[in-house]
Amino acid sequence: QVQLVESGGGLVQAGGSLRLSCAASGSIFSINAMGWYRQAPGKQRELVAGITSGGSTNYADSVKGRFTISRDNAKNTGYLQMNSLKPEDTAVYYCNADLSRYRYGPLSLYWGQGTQVTVSS
Repeated sequence: QVQLVESGGGLVQAGGSLRLSCAASGSIFSINAMGWYRQAPGKQRELVAGITSGGSTNYADSVKGRFTISRDNAKNTGYLQMNSLKPEDTAVYYCNADLSRYRYGPLSLYWGQGTQVTVSS
């Protein structure tokens, strides 16, 4: 079994910061890419940021310069540092991980349960 657990969400005022964590646990051999997505009420889930196993990153235009994605491979944990938060960043944030459960095993995508981020104006 593999579990991804997000933490660090909450209520913050506009201009504030939050740091989300995504801890992967269970039978994991290696994690390839990790990503953060968000879904606001009435909207589709959208990519916020992604990071490869080698550390290459990509961001949605709406968060460039404000959000930073990172990972700690030794801890199987990903992070999303969110600065200068805006009310439009309000959403449920989900992490995912593309990982293999054993050596030479296939890659499979796993999702966390989500964490609420609310930014007040």
